[in-house]
Amino acid sequence: MAVTEKLVDPMKNLRNWKKGDPCTFNWTGVICSDNLGSDGYFHVQELQLLNMNLSGTLAPELGQLSHLRSLDVMWNELTGSIPKEIGHISTLRLLLLNGNKLSGSLPEELGYLSNLNRLQIDENNISGQIPKAYANLGSVQHLHFNNNSLSGQIPPELSQLSTLVHLLLDSNNFSGYLPPEFSNIPDLAILQLDNNNFNGSDIPASYGNFSRLAKLSLRNCSLQGAVPDLSRISSLRYLDLSWNNLTGPIPSNKLSENMTTIDLSDNQLNGSIPGSFSDLPSLQELSVKNNLLTGPVPTNIWQNMSFSTSAKLTLDLRNNSFSSIQGHLNPPVNVTLRLGGNPVCNNANLLNLSLFCGSESGEMPTYLNNSPVQCRTQECPTDGFYEYIPASPVPCFCAAPLRIGYRLKSPSFSYFPPYIQPFEVYMTSSLNLSLYQMSIDTYSWEKGRLWMYLKLFPSIDNKSSHAFDNSEVKRIRDFYSSWKFHRNDVFGPYELLNFTLLGPYEERNLENESKGIRMGTLLAIVGAGVACAVALSAVVTILITRRHARHQLAMSRKRFSSRVSMKIDGVKNFTFKEMALATDNFNSSTQVGQGGYGKVYKGTLSDKTVVAIKRAEEGSLQGQNEFLTEIKLLSRLHHRNLVSLVGYCDEEGEQMLVYEFMPNGTLRDWLSGMKFSGFIAFQFLYYAPYFVYFYFMYEVLTNYQKFWC
Repeated sequence: MAVTEKLVDPMKNLRNWKKGDPCTFNWTGVICSDNLGSDGYFHVQELQLLNMNLSGTLAPELGQLSHLRSLDVMWNELTGSIPKEIGHISTLRLLLLNGNKLSGSLPEELGYLSNLNRLQIDENNISGQIPKAYANLGSVQHLHFNNNSLSGQIPPELSQLSTLVHLLLDSNNFSGYLPPEFSNIPDLAILQLDNNNFNGSDIPASYGNFSRLAKLSLRNCSLQGAVPDLSRISSLRYLDLSWNNLTGPIPSNKLSENMTTIDLSDNQLNGSIPGSFSDLPSLQELSVKNNLLTGPVPTNIWQNMSFSTSAKLTLDLRNNSFSSIQGHLNPPVNVTLRLGGNPVCNNANLLNLSLFCGSESGEMPTYLNNSPVQCRTQECPTDGFYEYIPASPVPCFCAAPLRIGYRLKSPSFSYFPPYIQPFEVYMTSSLNLSLYQMSIDTYSWEKGRLWMYLKLFPSIDNKSSHAFDNSEVKRIRDFYSSWKFHRNDVFGPYELLNFTLLGPYEERNLENESKGIRMGTLLAIVGAGVACAVALSAVVTILITRRHARHQLAMSRKRFSSRVSMKIDGVKNFTFKEMALATDNFNSSTQVGQGGYGKVYKGTLSDKTVVAIKRAEEGSLQGQNEFLTEIKLLSRLHHRNLVSLVGYCDEEGEQMLVYEFMPNGTLRDWLSGMKFSGFIAFQFLYYAPYFVYFYFMYEVLTNYQKFWC
């Protein structure tokens, strides 16, 4: 109760948190022990409050949940500091606070959590230093502190964490030096420290002694000195030392054959490209742009490689001093070569050289898996919740997928297509599903992280069932939220962005099913004891209810007929489910604006139309007649400089307006970004009120009877 008093729940996701006991009344997001404890009670073991649009603060009383194993409040709007009392929960294994607005410093008391496996505070506003006491986290495997405002020296004592696998400290304000002791962590697979300021520190030579390192990312860290020899790290796949002040030649010793990415761009490196780079069969990206490299361009980098249909190699050599081509300049179609800004581009005798001397940026695009399924013998429901399983062995099998937002936080590759099938095998085998049951609907790169939208389909073995049952949905959700996928250094750490239950899954209660049954039995026994006492009251109640029901039916028919009569050409009446599906249940990641009326979300309708959905907040709700009158007025406003009204939603106590989506930002952005000249902007702002005034006067004069009514 103390926890819920500190939380603000605008979506009323926790509306049942005041009914009875949390464990026996199936409180949303509360997972309890399966069996009674020695004290005769069930105990709260997990709080799963992922992505519920919660705000407010975390209550210090959380520390009293002495049996808690997982505290998951990811992707909300929580503010305030992290309660030090959480450090008293000795059973805690997962502390997941990322994606909020938490501030203050890291409590030293969290270092007492000897059973903690995963500590995620990334994407908050945490400041101050990392306490040295965190070296006592003897079971921790994952420390994700990236995208905060942490500062000071990274404690070298963290090298005592012998179980540590992933250390993500990028995008903070760390200074001092790189701790050379980190190379002593035996299982460390990913060390990511990008976007910090280490004040001209060198990269320790000891970093060549990592035993299991797969990814080393020190991008934009104000480092200097030489590139260390990392050839002894046989597991290394990804190396990013770009945007530093590194000098000297590139080490000539051959790196691991597993290398996918080498980014040494924007330094002061000299010498030539090592010949060992031509013997890296898995290479996807080599970038040495904006350096002082000389010599010929070695074409054998791609000539010695065998490419599959999904492979790709990008060589970015721009803005160096390469003066000639070594070999034949005939890269295959899946090799992208960029040579702009080198003296070799001035050689008019080389054919097709202009193809490689442009200045394109080569940004990674967003990929969509839009393979259509041709099915004419059977139709899926058109509500958007059911669809054909793309890879189903049974043609045109229609089912309701589970929709999952998922992100690889630090993958060890830079191009996904060659790894799509291994990823699908990795995930379905971990979930004990068949390969056809998973589909990657969309995916895209965002600042080195790989976001994707997954769909999991039920098995076709039971042809009468087209949706997962409750136990299977709960099992899959728990697998994702408990981080049960086995370690894979290629894909690296992951995070669950959302697990949205829509369509046939929407009304299911997945918490504590077994204890709900026991509680039902108890209620049945109590009910039997008082059955005789309520029998007479029931008869009287039935008679009264029947009369009341007839009256309510007449009233509802009247209200329904008034709504049905609301037909406007070109304006669609959407259901609440359609709006929830279009915005991923009004996920905060789809919000594009907010005003006095309410919040505005970017949504995608079932026909792939992108719209802007303006959702009224409780204080802005109108009466039904006023709301429908506003829709009528808006539907008559047509101008090339005004967004068109697509439709509206007036269900379940909600009022929403659906407009066409304008993707190029707001008027404020255009004016402040100097996309209009000052004169035009001034004229627009000066005359805009007059335009609006005369337009509405015209409407009033031509439709005065309707306005008067």
